[in-house]
Amino acid sequence: MTLNILLFKITLLLYLGATVLYLVDVLLRKELAGKAGRGLLLAGFALHCATIVTRYLEAGYTPVTNLHESVSFFAWTLVGIYFLFDLRYRLSVLGAFVCPLALVLMVVGSAAPKVAQEINPMLDSWWFPVHVTLAFSGNAVFTVAFVAGVMYLLQERMLKSKKFSGLYHRLPSLQTLDSINYKCLTIGFPLMTMGIVSGAVWANSAWGGYWRWDPKETWALVTWFLYAALLHGRLTIGWRGRRAAIFAIIGFLCLLFTFFGVNLFLSGEHSFKALSGQ
Repeated sequence: MTLNILLFKITLLLYLGATVLYLVDVLLRKELAGKAGRGLLLAGFALHCATIVTRYLEAGYTPVTNLHESVSFFAWTLVGIYFLFDLRYRLSVLGAFVCPLALVLMVVGSAAPKVAQEINPMLDSWWFPVHVTLAFSGNAVFTVAFVAGVMYLLQERMLKSKKFSGLYHRLPSLQTLDSINYKCLTIGFPLMTMGIVSGAVWANSAWGGYWRWDPKETWALVTWFLYAALLHGRLTIGWRGRRAAIFAIIGFLCLLFTFFGVNLFLSGEHSFKALSGQ
C-alpha cells in the first residue's frame, strides 16, 4: 500500500467519525459532539491536503484524471468550502449535511481503481490545474447551496404542517438558509464561469478550438444556464425562499450528472479514459 492510499483511507475514517459526531449533535442535541466532529473534520481535511499532495507527487499532475482521484478532489474542495462557510455562519447542522456527502464521495473513491496513470500528453498544460480547481470549487459551493436548499424545504414543511421533529430545533431560520443559498450563488456562479472560460482557453491550446460540443462541455453549459437563470431571477424578479431552494436542488442534480454521468457513461475528451490517455 502506497503512502497516498494509506493517507486516503485514514482521511476516510476521520470523515466517518466526524459524520457520526455531527449527526449525534444534530439529532440528539449534543453540542459537545458537534464541536468534536468539527475538530475531527478539520484533522481529516488537513490529512486530505497531504493526500492530494502525495498523489500529485506520485502521479506528476493534478490528480483528477480518474474516478478515484476526481471524487477525492471533489470531497477535498467540498470540505474546504464548508469550512469557509463555517467561519461565517458557525452552524453544526450544516456540517451534519455536508460531511456525509464528503464521506460518500470518499467511499466511492475507495471502491474505484487507484492506480495512477500517465496523463494524456495533449492535456499536459498549466491550464489543467487552473481549470479543474475553478470547476471543482464551483461544484463544491453549489453543493453547499444544495444542502441549504434541502434544509430550507425541510424547515418550511415543518413550519407549515406544525409537526416539529428534533431536527427543527437545530435548523437555522429560513432567512439564514436563503442567505446561504444566495451567498453560494454569488460565489459559485463566477467560479463556474471562470472554470468554463479557462477550459475553453485550455481546449484551444490543446486542440486548436475553444468549443467542441463535447458532452461534458454541453452539460456544463446547460448547468451554467440553470444557475444563470437563478441568479437573474434573484436579482431582477426577486426570487427568494422556496423557489430559489428548488432551483438550487435542480441545478445540483444537473451538476451531478455533468460530473458523474458524462464521465462514466458518455464518450468524449472529458471521459476518464481520454484524460488518462488510454
